[in-house]
Amino acid sequence: MATETVRSKDGTTIAFSRAGSGPSLVFVDGALCYRAFGPSKQMAEQLSPYYTVFTYDRRGRGESGNTPPYAMEREVEDLDAVIQAAGGSALMLALSSGVVLALEAARRGLAVTKLAVYEAPFIVDAECPPISDDFLPRLRQFLAEERRGDAVKHFMRLVQVPAIGIFVMQLMPSWKKLKSVAPTLVHDITMVERYQHGQPLPADRWSSVHQPTLVMDGGKSPAWMRNAQRALAEAVPGAKSRTLEGQTHMVSAKILAPAVVEFFQS
Repeated sequence: MATETVRSKDGTTIAFSRAGSGPSLVFVDGALCYRAFGPSKQMAEQLSPYYTVFTYDRRGRGESGNTPPYAMEREVEDLDAVIQAAGGSALMLALSSGVVLALEAARRGLAVTKLAVYEAPFIVDAECPPISDDFLPRLRQFLAEERRGDAVKHFMRLVQVPAIGIFVMQLMPSWKKLKSVAPTLVHDITMVERYQHGQPLPADRWSSVHQPTLVMDGGKSPAWMRNAQRALAEAVPGAKSRTLEGQTHMVSAKILAPAVVEFFQS
């Protein structure tokens, strides 16, 4: 897929690709992922028989630029620029921390026609330890000291990757890619941290999201994650819920795509 670019409102260059034909669908990645690393390619392959799929590098990742200072509003503007390139309106699929960005886009009135989301990393009860108050300051310190590997390990511990898993990851070629986008972990944590303290979701945060919305989780995901998705579905007016049996947070594109197509075509 050829790379195209669009300029966001603050002048930042955002790189994207398109594949397939049919109604426009924009895919929003989670932490550390971009077109060349993560689920973007697989999702585009599975969905392109039905849609024109737009995958893009969120700012600071891949071939996109990154104009400081960071604010979630800038990422919403990036997403709006991609939607405009997609024809002015689009279906939207978001994974993990990208769910917060997609919800914010819908809440702010971007031209999202339908929204499908998978496993926003919220912590709404005592089933999972809340994020610590010093997590984000420590992450910023690691990055200020150019300790990108430590920043990635700090994040991996947060998302409950076992120590042996973190050790093995450092031996793999993908570790270099993870370190290259480590500074953008601040972006994702800034977006999701407010929803990771073991408290109920704000009752009115997404009350203005009027788009038909599907909230999905994996049948093998831990209880705290599944509880959070139920809470999210209740917080978005009229949202539907669906569990993908046998799936975890690392969802298979071959399993996720048919559920998305079914919802978007309903």
